[in-house]
Amino acid sequence: MSVLLGCIADDFTGATDIASVLRREGMQVLQINGLPTESVTYPDNVDAIVIALKSRTEPVKEAVDASLQACNWLLEQGVVQVFFKYCSTFDCTAKGNIGPVIDALMARLNTNKTIVSPGYPVNGRTVYGANLFVLGVPLSESPMKDHPLTPMRDSNLVRLLETQTQAQVNHIPWQVIQTGEAAIKQEFDRCHDMKPTIWVMDALTDSDLIASTFAAEDMTLLTGGAALAQGLPALYRKKGWMTSESSQNTFSLPEGNSLVLAGSCSTATRGQVACFLEQYPGIAVDPLSLSKDDKEYDRLFSFVKANIGKKPVLVYASDTPENVLAIQQELGQEAAGKLVEACLARLAVDATESLGVTQIVVAGGETSGAVVSALQAKTLLIGDPIEPGVPWTILQGDKAIGIALKSGNFGSRDFFLRALSKDTGE
Repeated sequence: MSVLLGCIADDFTGATDIASVLRREGMQVLQINGLPTESVTYPDNVDAIVIALKSRTEPVKEAVDASLQACNWLLEQGVVQVFFKYCSTFDCTAKGNIGPVIDALMARLNTNKTIVSPGYPVNGRTVYGANLFVLGVPLSESPMKDHPLTPMRDSNLVRLLETQTQAQVNHIPWQVIQTGEAAIKQEFDRCHDMKPTIWVMDALTDSDLIASTFAAEDMTLLTGGAALAQGLPALYRKKGWMTSESSQNTFSLPEGNSLVLAGSCSTATRGQVACFLEQYPGIAVDPLSLSKDDKEYDRLFSFVKANIGKKPVLVYASDTPENVLAIQQELGQEAAGKLVEACLARLAVDATESLGVTQIVVAGGETSGAVVSALQAKTLLIGDPIEPGVPWTILQGDKAIGIALKSGNFGSRDFFLRALSKDTGE
């Protein structure tokens, strides 16, 4: 059978997250960075294609247009289901982009129903009573409330969606979901009118997510976090679409120097930066100096050049919410973010071209998109996870470069150290 699943991810770290989940469950996965071009080719045995967009914080119209272009290309490849993947902390602005993209995809796929399920229990993201929790704390009380681009000030997914979508928004509680697939389907069947409907799904465990996936088996569009996809390979085998586990690509990282680039200012990433600096060298980016001339970039590159080799090196823009706000007030929110992203992306290119860097760890969704785009690799080979949701990958280009793209909110405190000591041989 042709490609079964087409995934549209609203950032690059989210794309590698869902690609890793599908690979773990036995699917052969191809990730495409940015909108596909006519030159993109892939092996016949690919089961799933993940398109990584950088649409999470783009203007609504641009995000919708890019998502529709991705959907159209996936439909041309013959996919059976489309999956819109967003962050497990439901990162979005007040105007979108999650709701508007869901509306557009439902219209394009000529369907009037889908589910919303961002839960990711293994990473501490759960949904109960339609409220999203992060490590047991309501989303609006978690560090996400101070995210510099997508501050989350409401934990209730129904309320969040009702301000963004034209569809009616319903909720299926955990008490129904934990009883299984049949009970969930009955809830779906209660909605008999033709108005587009989105169901927000509670989820406290992986079993809840799998039950939701199986109950939604006839939906052409699914939306959620990466963990929602874990049940799809088993569902496809049940339907006879996949007869056995696909063969996995062999995977080994290229030998060379290691560089860590951290653009995220999340609490998790700041802890990972502090842990790394206890053992290895690192240097902080000064955005205000960066905005003036090239002297700041030259300072950063000189530091990397002087320290790279036997030890990995970290360059980070991670900072406290108070300092980030002060910089944004000085430079403008969007300008400050893009300035840092461009700097770290430039460092990635220069380090791989002249400093022997072949392994890069990137923290932050926006930063990851900038780095991968700058390295001009259109596809990624997906490897084993370093930790849940974050695999090593290899850029498929003129030069093999191992790259791990980490969402700012993900990972243990010693994630950077674990990534660079990970034995990925199979």
